[in-house]
Amino acid sequence: MGSKPQQRPENLGRKLRQIREALGFSQSEMSQHLAAEHSLQTARSRISEYESGAREPPLAILLAYGRVARVHVESLIDDEATLPDKIPGDFDFSRFKRSPT
Repeated sequence: MGSKPQQRPENLGRKLRQIREALGFSQSEMSQHLAAEHSLQTARSRISEYESGAREPPLAILLAYGRVARVHVESLIDDEATLPDKIPGDFDFSRFKRSPT
């Protein structure tokens, strides 16, 4: 069984930037909010790389973006899906159980 390289979402970087700008955050502020949401240290330069498409963010970062913006992660990674008109969105994460860290 061979494996094909995974196709990268073409619109992911644009969507991440759209979220950050809709929230009114600088790249530094976005990295702080991601850290607060998911206990992740993300440098401002990484935010820039994610938004430009130079680097694909790990799953934990995508989950944090979704929570900060209150949007379902599928709307980030699916090129055919669009972000909600209003960010933060109204996606309810409370129905998901989170393990204590």
